[in-house]
Amino acid sequence: MTRQGIIAIGRVDGSAAVEAEEAFKLIYGDVFAEPPYEETADDVAAAFRRFPVQARHSAFRAVMARTSEGEPIAMAYGHPLGPDTVWWDELTEPVPDDMQYEDGHRTFGLMELAVRGPWRGQGVARRLHEMLLDGIGAERVLLNVHPAAEAASAAYRAWGYRKIGEARPRGEGADLHDVMLLDLR
Repeated sequence: MTRQGIIAIGRVDGSAAVEAEEAFKLIYGDVFAEPPYEETADDVAAAFRRFPVQARHSAFRAVMARTSEGEPIAMAYGHPLGPDTVWWDELTEPVPDDMQYEDGHRTFGLMELAVRGPWRGQGVARRLHEMLLDGIGAERVLLNVHPAAEAASAAYRAWGYRKIGEARPRGEGADLHDVMLLDLR
């Protein structure tokens, strides 16, 4: 695969992320239209109804990669999980209470990490991941990944994540996802 222009990665937090919503949406729409997700324009719109609320979270963090021409090619974002998070409730099998404990600082929830097709296999996802997590101060990172997204699952395992269970994010009609945890201590 040939490199598709110089890639610059930078932080895009809070209100700047809301202003860049269309770029985040473009990346998300491109990546998650592919198998195994096969999300529609309606699915993308639904996902981005939550984005401004997430971006206004006081500890929201995001990173975006762009070509030298400014084309958005990859993104990642998330925020610490609060005591009232439903993330643990979505697991199909319960985990120990001490694992579920959240205080708003302990666990960083990695909501999305996506790289558009032509820029995959160049280390962009790893660079995004490292920049997003740099200095977060959390003990651990939690994410959901579709088990049929083999390249993503393999990358997360290579970065030190381990599967701790399975969940149906956003309810019973959703595909089963692997829940993975990265210990940062």
